[in-house]
Amino acid sequence: METFLNYFETIPSSHRSLILVGGLAFFWILESAVPLFKFDYKKWQHAWPNIFFTLTTVIINFALAFLLLNSSDWVMANNFGILNWLPEMPLGVYILLGVFLMDFFGAYLAHFIEHKVSVLWMVHLVHHSDHKVDTTTANRHHPLESVIRFIFTLLGVFIIGAPIGIVMLYQSMSLVATQFTHANIKLPKRVDKIISYILVSPDMHKVHHHYMLPYTDSNYGNIFSVWDRILGTYMELDRDKLTYGVDVFPDENANGNIKALLKQPFQKYGRPTIIHEED
Repeated sequence: METFLNYFETIPSSHRSLILVGGLAFFWILESAVPLFKFDYKKWQHAWPNIFFTLTTVIINFALAFLLLNSSDWVMANNFGILNWLPEMPLGVYILLGVFLMDFFGAYLAHFIEHKVSVLWMVHLVHHSDHKVDTTTANRHHPLESVIRFIFTLLGVFIIGAPIGIVMLYQSMSLVATQFTHANIKLPKRVDKIISYILVSPDMHKVHHHYMLPYTDSNYGNIFSVWDRILGTYMELDRDKLTYGVDVFPDENANGNIKALLKQPFQKYGRPTIIHEED
C-alpha cells in the first residue's frame, strides 16, 4: 500500500492525462456496444462542446495544482486536519478514509451547494443542459464551475489533512467514476442496483440528470453513494422515464453551442419545475 500511495504522490502529468483520455475512450467504445439510449445524434458533433469544457477544466486544475500541493504539505507539516488528529490506523484504512472524506468535500458538498444557491446553479447549469448525456458529459463544466469545484477540493485538503498522494488518488478515481456514471451504457438493472449500495452507479446518477425536480436535486454523489443515502438525497427513477436537460432551458441548439454555454451562467435565473406525481 505504501508503494501505491507513493506512486500517486508523484504521479506524472502524462499518467493523469492517460487516465482521462483512456477512460473517455473506453467508455466511448462501451457506449456503442451496450447503449442505454440509442440517441439519434452525430456523436462527434455532440462531443465537441463537452470536450472543449473538459479541456478548460484540465487547464484550470493544472494551473491551480500548486495550491493543492502547498496546502497538502502545510497540513502534513503542521499535523492539521481530521486524518492527522485520529489515532494511528492501518495504511489501507487511512487511504480509504481519506478518499471517502475527499469525496464528500470535493464532490458531494460542492454539488449540493451548487443546486441550492441560485447564482451557483446558473453556473452549474452548463453541465445539466446536455440533452444527450454520455461519457463526454462527465467534465462538461463551465470554467467558473471548475474554479468553484477546485475551491471545495482545497477546503477538503485543509479539513481532512490529506497528503498529496490521497488527493491525487481521489482526483484520479473521481475522474473515472464520473466518466462511468455519465456513460450511456446499459448495465443489468440488478447489477446497477447492487453497485449503487456503495458506489454511484450509472442509473443512479442519470436520475440526477432528469429534467424536472425533485429528481434534479438528488443523487449528488460522485464516487460513493453512501453520502446520498446517509443525508437523505438519494432517489430512484426508472431508466425508461428519464428525460435529460432542464425544462426551463429547452433550446437544444443553444445548449450545444460553446459561445451560448459560456454565457449561460449570466442568463435570467431559472429552475426546473417540480413533478408532484410521476406517472
